[in-house]
Amino acid sequence: MNNLLHVDSSIRSIEESRSRKLSKRYADAWRATNPDGTVTFRDLSADPIPHTDATSFYANFLAPEDRSPDQAAAKAITDEIVGEVLAADAIVLGMGLYNFGIPSTVKAWFDRLVVPGVTVGEQGGLLGDKKLVLTLAAGGGYGEGTPRYGWDHREPWLRHAFEQLRLTDILVISAELTLARESPRMIPLNLGTAEDQSYAAAEARIDAEFATINA
Repeated sequence: MNNLLHVDSSIRSIEESRSRKLSKRYADAWRATNPDGTVTFRDLSADPIPHTDATSFYANFLAPEDRSPDQAAAKAITDEIVGEVLAADAIVLGMGLYNFGIPSTVKAWFDRLVVPGVTVGEQGGLLGDKKLVLTLAAGGGYGEGTPRYGWDHREPWLRHAFEQLRLTDILVISAELTLARESPRMIPLNLGTAEDQSYAAAEARIDAEFATINA
């Protein structure tokens, strides 16, 4: 049975968040294509994962009987996060752009995935044969030719990080200018049409992905 892991991280609600809407569109299309499949949903904003500390880190290297109660509790969180990823055939991860990078909640989630002997072996990562879909949204424009080209550090970091776990089948779907109609600095630029076009293109990219699968 196929399984999709659907992870969201935006601090905005589904009504406001473009990344949540795009990840939901992907998940809905996946369900339609895999009617017998299952979807596991995790909201990193509503239910943030504690950041890695000495307790959670060293718990990975201790036998269960040698862990303190705090280490056992931390390892249980790690095992839950890793278990969801290991059980998934595909992962859709939605996020906005926060201060030019990934949300800290996504970093906390990723750090829990790096477990020697489970997701990382002596020869490298152990998470091959999974598809990762990134549904990204950004309030401004960061494409080639814009003044802030190169300021969006999410995709390069995510690709490099997940490739270390041997998860290399990555699809990036991105919408920009999502603050065009609400940011005081952007409203005078009349970028509303460009925002609509960027979001529509992201939706079309998702639809095209499943049109190919269902052809």
